[in-house]
Amino acid sequence: MVNHRCISRRAGPIAVLAAALALAALPASAAYREEVGLAADLDSGEALYREQHLMRAAPDGGLLERLVVYRCVDGTPFARKRVDYRGAPAAPAFQFEDVRSGYREGVSRAGGDARVFVDRPDADPQQAPLPEGNLVADAGFDQWVRREWPRLTAGESVPMAFLVPSRLTSYDFKVYEVEGDEVDAAGDRRFRLRLGGLLGWIAPHIDVVYAERDQRLLRFEGLSNLRDDAGDDPLKVRIEFPEPPKAVDAAAFAQLAAEPLRACRVGA
Repeated sequence: MVNHRCISRRAGPIAVLAAALALAALPASAAYREEVGLAADLDSGEALYREQHLMRAAPDGGLLERLVVYRCVDGTPFARKRVDYRGAPAAPAFQFEDVRSGYREGVSRAGGDARVFVDRPDADPQQAPLPEGNLVADAGFDQWVRREWPRLTAGESVPMAFLVPSRLTSYDFKVYEVEGDEVDAAGDRRFRLRLGGLLGWIAPHIDVVYAERDQRLLRFEGLSNLRDDAGDDPLKVRIEFPEPPKAVDAAAFAQLAAEPLRACRVGA
């Protein structure tokens, strides 16, 4: 008999990748943009949380920063992530924190020193040099998708080394296009992410749907990087991005960055 709890524990790389998959492409028509993702339980459809993304672009349209606040159903902000794409679009510096458990992780870049770190409430903080090579980290996944779009839509299975901060290392994934009736009808693209090697046979996959017209993330299905309120198992979610990004001002970015986080119950 398969131990599903054991599989959930082993699926850490899948769950961590979920954060990156919830990040959509940014149109270049404004300096500040906002987009909202609605997360529900993949099996029951129960509303769990929502993600509020604020993005800052350079004058040439390149993405500079992303700020994400995770909110319970009642609107309480319980986790936040800040991403800096400058210098490394596919493996950006970032910091994530969840006040429900006190968990923190990320990538720091100072001069030529790049490090991955993790801080758990029940253990000493850990850090290590960032793995070398063609690395993808967190929100850099969306940059990677756009870069590899021709290969993905041509039917190739494209390898990807994705950083897992909780393990202080990267894991090999493969990403490829799969068919889906609702995707075919809309003319959009569904891609599947699966761990390479033996883990690919025992760990659950993640599906993402991107818009054909502008390569914007529309839907995510799989294990979230967020865990349940007890801090045990990754949440299995479906995240919808129903509306394209809208323009906001710089004050909205600053306000979201300063908003105090509070513990709350994820779910209805």
